[in-house]
Amino acid sequence: MKQYDVIIIGAGAAGLMCAAEALERGRSVLILEKANKAGKKILISGGGRCNFTNLNIEPTAFISNNPHFCKSALSRYTQWDIIALLESFQLTWNEKKLGQLFCDQKSGAVLSALHKNCNKAHMELNVETLTVHKEHNYSIDTNHGNYKTNSLVIATGGPSIPKMGATDFGLKIAKQFGLKSVSFKPGLVPFTFYQQDIDKYFKKLSGISLDAVVSCDQISFREGILITHRGLSGPAILQISSYWEEGTPININLLPDLNASEYLFKMQQENGKSLLKTVLCEFFPKRLAERFGDTLCPKKLANSAMGEIKKSDLAVLGLCLNSWSLTPSGTEGMRTAEVCVGGVDTNELSSKTMESNKQAGLYFIGETVDVTGWLGGYNFQWAWSSGWAAGQVV
Repeated sequence: MKQYDVIIIGAGAAGLMCAAEALERGRSVLILEKANKAGKKILISGGGRCNFTNLNIEPTAFISNNPHFCKSALSRYTQWDIIALLESFQLTWNEKKLGQLFCDQKSGAVLSALHKNCNKAHMELNVETLTVHKEHNYSIDTNHGNYKTNSLVIATGGPSIPKMGATDFGLKIAKQFGLKSVSFKPGLVPFTFYQQDIDKYFKKLSGISLDAVVSCDQISFREGILITHRGLSGPAILQISSYWEEGTPININLLPDLNASEYLFKMQQENGKSLLKTVLCEFFPKRLAERFGDTLCPKKLANSAMGEIKKSDLAVLGLCLNSWSLTPSGTEGMRTAEVCVGGVDTNELSSKTMESNKQAGLYFIGETVDVTGWLGGYNFQWAWSSGWAAGQVV
């Protein structure tokens, strides 16, 4: 039975970062990975362009039952540190929007740099069967062999995008060793809607996008929303989905820079002969303007002249344009979720080292922990920071 100072289960962003830091301290490291290659989620991130961090990393951009837990790791290994690491491998980057940083050389180059950074680690791929037990130290039995260590790091992420081999293995290990967890649910995921709402609002409009403010549970995001054949997607929808609870409505402000009712009253006075859909076409694509004119008010008004519409009806329409309430039937689920919300309960872990408070030598990092970031590089930064924090002590 081979013995290593550190065994890391999971060769994603967090696991590779942890391995590099442990190696820097002269530790022997074994990485066990279920997939046939390391870093599969890194390769597909940002459409292959790798949105590896964000300039605006703040604890408020992370969801957790303990909003303070992420502060220690994020403050000690920052966005500037991962930027410096990639630059040390001659990689360059650019800012797209909202502080999102993408690697000019794309995802493969980022993964290659991480590999080089921990090339002294021994890595086993295609590890299909794996059991963990502890006596004096941790024993890991696999289809490749049996191993022992005093420091076991769980970096297996969550079950989002199962076709990539993702599972809830981390929560199973936590349960095995008596640690509490917050059940995983899909995050950064499109919404689905009931068929009656799809027929009424979205039918034959798939592919249309627009700028909006989407709100839920006193949280708001202003970005694009995209109509799909099953409901709504786009950055603002993905962001709010991480906060959404089943059965609750979301609120969409379709004209965030305008008091829609006042504008419609003004247009009624100044352009009484114009059709409502013509007025709305100033802000929306023609098909969408017509649909909103016919569905966001009890009466079908899209083809009515502004001067013929009751002021009370315009007030209702304006209110809906600024505060459209819709209740999703659900989400697209783990199949398309970019991340999972939930994970190992942060009260079970040290925020400085990511080590279990109950089981010495057992660590959880990355998405396996109940810390979930916004869209835009935040989850990668949590992976780098939490992996680095554990790597300092394992």
